[in-house]
Amino acid sequence: MLFWVICGALTVLTGLYIGLPMVRARRADAAANPDVALYKAQLAELDRDVARGTIDATEAETARTEISRRLLAASHRSDRQSAAGPKTVAALVTFAIVVGISLVTYIGIGSPDMSDQPLAARLAEADQRRAERPSQVELETAAPAPPPVDADQEYLEAVARLREVMDSDVGDAQGWSLLAEHEAQLRNYPAARRAQARVVELKGEEASVQDLQLWADLLVAAADGYVSPETESVVRQMLNRDPENVAARYYMGSLYNQTGRPDIAFVTWRRLIEAAPDSFHVALARAQIEGAARRAGTEYTLPPETGPSVDQIENAQDMSDEDREAMIQNMVAGLAARLANDGGPPSEWSRLIRAYMVLGEEEAAQSVLDEALGVFGDVPEAVAEFEALRAEMAATE
Repeated sequence: MLFWVICGALTVLTGLYIGLPMVRARRADAAANPDVALYKAQLAELDRDVARGTIDATEAETARTEISRRLLAASHRSDRQSAAGPKTVAALVTFAIVVGISLVTYIGIGSPDMSDQPLAARLAEADQRRAERPSQVELETAAPAPPPVDADQEYLEAVARLREVMDSDVGDAQGWSLLAEHEAQLRNYPAARRAQARVVELKGEEASVQDLQLWADLLVAAADGYVSPETESVVRQMLNRDPENVAARYYMGSLYNQTGRPDIAFVTWRRLIEAAPDSFHVALARAQIEGAARRAGTEYTLPPETGPSVDQIENAQDMSDEDREAMIQNMVAGLAARLANDGGPPSEWSRLIRAYMVLGEEEAAQSVLDEALGVFGDVPEAVAEFEALRAEMAATE
């Protein structure tokens, strides 16, 4: 209640600050009324006549009384006209506009129920939230159960047998990796992330960044999208080995977005979206960056999307192998047509080449590579990127 009293008082003061000059101007107009000026001049002239002796005191007093009466009447007429005049209306309209704009603006962007949030206090609170966020186990306990997977009984029994074999804790990284894959397919994400942790443990220093990335993905999936302290540890290992890793950069942005620092999340995701080739993690960043930008007080418009959306990627996970391949083929064909008609940056040409490589269409990949070299032959960075792809293609033959 005190908040609104203060706001009301400030609004009234602002209105008076704007309206008083109009009122003063109205009074000045009244003083400049020609009738009023005439009668005042007559009074002054009458005093001079008395001083010169051209009129006696009795006549002067009678004349002064009559002139004063007319002056008072003229002054009253001027006040009544000014009171109903346009300046008063303008003052009232201006006051109403000021109050209206103030209320509409505050209702739109203000939060009267929130307490003051000085910058230092907000930063300290964000640090505290990040330091005290729940552990992986706590997040998994609170996470809703994922929808069941429609799997046949034979497959479920095979996975159960694999669990029994791996429960003996054999030092078989390949077996644990296989178990992690199948647990993930069954959406048993906590079991999958534990199996993948065992893979990384068994491989030791030979564990790849891709092994760590799969571990981080499974940790986040098991925690219902939250970045736990355990996930942050894995992500920092990824960044130490590959500072440009897309998944790691996305998860660091997500961590800050979840703990009260949307400004850091926005900057992190913006660099990712505007520089990295499209991928699952880039699509996730695109889905959240505008909300982070708004909370950080920044206006941001997403650049055009060139790859599959988050919904398309999620839908593809539930497709049959044939339907998934058909969807990927359509996406690749669409990208190829757009590059042929409108062109695009080297990163999109590289993405198309890699897509053909993944699909096993070596001739198409080689054809696009040759065309890209022709288009970007005078761009050394692009040529180096394409030549690296050529070497990669040769190594897989």
